[in-house]
Amino acid sequence: MQVTIIGAGNVATVIGRLLKKHQHQVLQVINRSIEPAQRLAAEVGAEAIDYQGKPNLDADMFIIAVSDHALQECLPHFNLDHKLVVHTAGSVSRDVLKPFSPFYGVLYPLQSLRKEMQEIPEIPFLVDGSDEAVTKYLEDFARSLSPMVARMGDDDRIRLHTAAVIVSNFTNHLYAITEDFCRHEHLSFDLLKPLILETASRIRHVSPAEVQTGPAVRKDIQTLDKHLRILTAYPKLRTTYLRLTDSIMNP
Repeated sequence: MQVTIIGAGNVATVIGRLLKKHQHQVLQVINRSIEPAQRLAAEVGAEAIDYQGKPNLDADMFIIAVSDHALQECLPHFNLDHKLVVHTAGSVSRDVLKPFSPFYGVLYPLQSLRKEMQEIPEIPFLVDGSDEAVTKYLEDFARSLSPMVARMGDDDRIRLHTAAVIVSNFTNHLYAITEDFCRHEHLSFDLLKPLILETASRIRHVSPAEVQTGPAVRKDIQTLDKHLRILTAYPKLRTTYLRLTDSIMNP
């Protein structure tokens, strides 16, 4: 398939690499600033233009992979002449594209994507289209990129996006504040990394609820009290500890 990518950030870059890997042709990379577009275009063998350039209407699909707020800003720059247009946002309705083409949809990669990735991780794709034919088309296209594809409308997609923020962004924030605690206490955060990886690996096969461990689930009040006394010097972390402990003890 011939595809044009609008955007040149993290999501656009990884999707561009994935398209190339699976033998799709990236015709153009379009970006507000030409330099990032040129870098990605050189990597995937495409033409680079900025918003003042002329989109190549030979493309079968235009994938808009920009930040949520930039999505509304970039669309008025293009006349895509009834071409299929999709965005990659988890929290934005498909209908934001309705004024710009009768054929539109969502191709949402449910994964944390970064340009610096040496290997592309497994990426579930959630798809939705302006009608059944578009949805089926996007579903088939997504299956050429990933074995994990699901149809999902706006309401369920924003719910899953909420869940994704909790399991990814919030979990990483816990790592960050724990790393800061270790640094202040002159402890090695590296010693915790095997535990982090082991804990994450368990949920590949069982429910997280089944493998919950620790003093809260055991209702070990003495250990909890010791931890809270240690955290007295870190009030924000102590509050987080208390709230999560309460959530585990009172599900």
